[in-house]
Amino acid sequence: MNERLTALDVFRGLTIAAMLLVNDPGSWSAIYPPLEHAPWHGCTMTDLIFPFFLFIVGITTHLSLSKRDPATVRGKIIRRGLLIVLVGLLLNAFPFFWWGKIAGNPDPSFWQRVLYRAQHLRFLGVLQRIGIVYIAAALLTLRTTLRQQIAIIAGILLGYWIALTLIPVPGTGSIGAFTLDDPSKTLAAWSDRAILGLNHIWAISKTWDPEGPLSTIPAVATAMLGVLAGRWITRRERPLVERVAGLYGAGCLGMVAGLFWSWVFPINKNLWTSSYVLFTAGFACVALATCIWIIDVHEVRGWTKPWVIYGVNPLVAFAGSGLMARTIDSLIKVDDGGHKVSLHQLSYERLFEPFFPEKFASLLWALCFVALWLGILAVLYRRNIIVKV
Repeated sequence: MNERLTALDVFRGLTIAAMLLVNDPGSWSAIYPPLEHAPWHGCTMTDLIFPFFLFIVGITTHLSLSKRDPATVRGKIIRRGLLIVLVGLLLNAFPFFWWGKIAGNPDPSFWQRVLYRAQHLRFLGVLQRIGIVYIAAALLTLRTTLRQQIAIIAGILLGYWIALTLIPVPGTGSIGAFTLDDPSKTLAAWSDRAILGLNHIWAISKTWDPEGPLSTIPAVATAMLGVLAGRWITRRERPLVERVAGLYGAGCLGMVAGLFWSWVFPINKNLWTSSYVLFTAGFACVALATCIWIIDVHEVRGWTKPWVIYGVNPLVAFAGSGLMARTIDSLIKVDDGGHKVSLHQLSYERLFEPFFPEKFASLLWALCFVALWLGILAVLYRRNIIVKV
């Protein structure tokens, strides 16, 4: 168990570090294609990161629940999930006032900025989806059998496919199958606007939210597939090599099934389509099997320490880096030849951009950001400070 948990920490740490890498380039206008999300349909390396993490949530959910009494754990599941959602909301709200311009109000007071921030707060996001998915996946697997869990996953994926393709989308005069190519006209986008309102969805997309309510439902299936993987890798009666081979086999089948399904229901992260669930969960199985094969079967562990450090404190890494990014991007402005620029922009333009090709300079800035947070997390690791909810 300890060896498997070490491999899981490494896998989780690699995922979190990759999340910081793609979220914090030196310049958003200079990014290598694999470090960008697919424009709509399709899948890049970056589109694997979030489902990988939800897959890990499923594995750790099984490991945690298998040690506890189902009769007493339900309240703890809900409490933990809601705390993760709360952290996500606070991260979205930070610094709890609007720092930019407000249309129609050239000189807003501080309280007007606070009110404007509240009126335009994005309700959902990465941590909110993690919290909601954790609650749903944990409760759905708490007292169900393997067959029941497989049936639930199949029902979610097939039901979501039917809903997004056969239900008429209000205001379009068409069923969803004919609107999937238009981000603002899918059933998921309509439900985002209807449930959240335009002021409370992702400001960049404007008319839909990549972590919206409807697309969160199939994300539960991603975590539940992680639960199934957790059940498999904890079967101690089977040799470790056999469990690794099983993960590889299941992963390859999942990727192939996802690719076949994508012919009629495209792989799409923002919609979290059923084909995307199968493809990314399959990929996660292969990646995790590779970690276990290297770390536990062949005991090649000299490279793992940085990723273990990232993996044991994922909440601190994600939330802390998010707070830092907003601070240096939007809140701290410094004078640069008579005009104000962000600390992020100044550091990139002075220390990276003049000396390297643009995309490489942007990547180096991101790598330095990842290294900085490795240093912060290493201090916490040495002091045995692990933040959990």
